[in-house]
Amino acid sequence: MRIDVVSIFPEYLAPLELSLIGKARQDGILDLRVHDLRSFTTDRHRTVDDTPYGGGAGMVMKPEPWAQALSSIADDRPEGSARPVLIVPSPAGERFTQALAYELAEQEHLAFACGRYEGIDERVIEWARDHFEVRPVSLGDYVLNGGEVAVLAMVEAIGRLLPGVVGNPESLVEESHSDGLLEYPVYTKPSVWRDREVPAVLLSGNHGRIAQWRRHEQFRRTAERRPDLLEEFDAGKLPRADRAELQALGYDVVDGRLRRRPGSEGSRQD
Repeated sequence: MRIDVVSIFPEYLAPLELSLIGKARQDGILDLRVHDLRSFTTDRHRTVDDTPYGGGAGMVMKPEPWAQALSSIADDRPEGSARPVLIVPSPAGERFTQALAYELAEQEHLAFACGRYEGIDERVIEWARDHFEVRPVSLGDYVLNGGEVAVLAMVEAIGRLLPGVVGNPESLVEESHSDGLLEYPVYTKPSVWRDREVPAVLLSGNHGRIAQWRRHEQFRRTAERRPDLLEEFDAGKLPRADRAELQALGYDVVDGRLRRRPGSEGSRQD
């Protein structure tokens, strides 16, 4: 996969040279290129922003440097290849999720436009649709100073899904959000640490019981921390033991969906 990132702070993306993503770049799995937006300016001050039309606080990123930068990326691709996907980090975009990470990991070419100040002139987004598949994406319901932090998070989330990046692919299957639930708690040696014991079932050697315990811990943790995820969870084909656990947590299965019983707080009462 090829990834291009445009930013006025290219050094901000240095962490992408580390850990698994850095190794993926060394191994040729990930072709990641960082571009300095200021190198596409034409004035001696390398200006990338100006005051907003209509008044208001802050500055807006000028359109022409962005058009030049993005054109250089769009033009530098094999003839006949699909248009790159341009991701514009923005609190006004669709929410970044694990499902979206999987979807983007299937693409051949991603580009990221790191806005700053009050954002990028909207005409750039409109113009870019002729050259890219444009997707404004929000890392969460909060505002950052710029898009670089969001890009670091998204590139890591997407890049680790590429074949060969994570050593044991099975670990990807059991992670939080991979099946719509949060991940179960994990433990390692020693079995007793500061008077706290590892759950006995994990020491039993009974893989069936362990799998069920982990599944039920996913339900419990999700109900406590992210009950909104259970509202979208497909519960139509759950086995009887899972339904019983969810009922103990205050949920009933109605038309294949989980519905919290009135007065229940989503946690076990036993």
